Amino acid sequence: MRRIVPLLAPPLFSLFALAPLALLTACSSDDTAAGSTSGGAVKTDGQYEEEAVTGMHDLLLADIKTMGEGAAEIQKAAPAPPDRGWDAALDAAAIAGMKAAWVKAREAYEHSEGALAPLFPSVDNALDARYDDFMTQLGAQGGDSDLFDGVGVTGMHALERVIYADVTPAYVVTFEETLPGYVPAAFPKTAAEAASFKDKLCGKFIADTSKLESLWTPANIDVVIAFQGLIALIKEQGEKVNKASSFEEESRYSQRTMADLRANLAGSKAVYAMFEPWILSKKAPGDPTKDGPTIDANIKAGFAGLEAAYSAVSGAAIPAPPATWSSVNPSDADKKTPFGQLFLAVDAAVDPTAPGSIVAQMNDAADALGFPAL
Repeated sequence: MRRIVPLLAPPLFSLFALAPLALLTACSSDDTAAGSTSGGAVKTDGQYEEEAVTGMHDLLLADIKTMGEGAAEIQKAAPAPPDRGWDAALDAAAIAGMKAAWVKAREAYEHSEGALAPLFPSVDNALDARYDDFMTQLGAQGGDSDLFDGVGVTGMHALERVIYADVTPAYVVTFEETLPGYVPAAFPKTAAEAASFKDKLCGKFIADTSKLESLWTPANIDVVIAFQGLIALIKEQGEKVNKASSFEEESRYSQRTMADLRANLAGSKAVYAMFEPWILSKKAPGDPTKDGPTIDANIKAGFAGLEAAYSAVSGAAIPAPPATWSSVNPSDADKKTPFGQLFLAVDAAVDPTAPGSIVAQMNDAADALGFPAL
């Protein structure tokens, strides 16, 4: 997900944490009757919140552990010959192993980032920032000339950029060549570079995933920020598709951005389910459109529509945009292309000004729970 924020500027999602403490706690007061248990006893908002926190913790801890396993497997598979760098033929099995482990780690994080990223923005930046985001931050330092030392450009995309260097599409190279501080992606060329990749860049990724696991405790889970993170991630689906039209897509070296989108959606649905009983308990007799069960049904219908749009695309890569594509005013012909169809479906689903969109309905859910909308 992310977008490195310039130094001295607060991380995007950390702005949520600036909300008054009373706002973050009032919505979970144990004094608010919200529904009934199967035994007929009234559940409080506090009980629903506790259940959501416990459910999210257990659900996403599994993803974090899977990402950590993938990180360790990348390092284990990384070749470190004593007398040379990587060789595409001699090290083919090792490179294939690293790619499989990278996909494992990537899918796990994309599945969980909606809740994790806003809660731990600095760790998210280290794990998931794109190369161009890092170049923006590191511009004053002249970029990052060492691809393997685990300093400067780090995380999943730094690893991806090296591991997939031999299959990166030419248009990605053309885009990145325009970035200040650009250094071409490449396999390690010497034994020292191979050792540095294995020990330092992979080691940094392992350390950051371990840090995330240590932070992922129920005490650190703020339901307001986590729910807003889900809304933000659904909105970001549009950004991810739009960036693909200018070759700034996320998993650009491995060509797995479509897989990222699917994992984001699956993870959002799973985390939303932790809030669903709480939302269903909310009644609005004076306005049926704001009634919890109605909002819930609309959100799930929106998820299903977006899932159908993603399923219509085969493979892990996002469809190539037409050469004449314009996100502002696409032609009728471009709208009919696979990319155009995907763009239009996602754009409609995430438009917060469209009453029927997923984002609009999730904002209604936030309002019903007493959370600030996005």
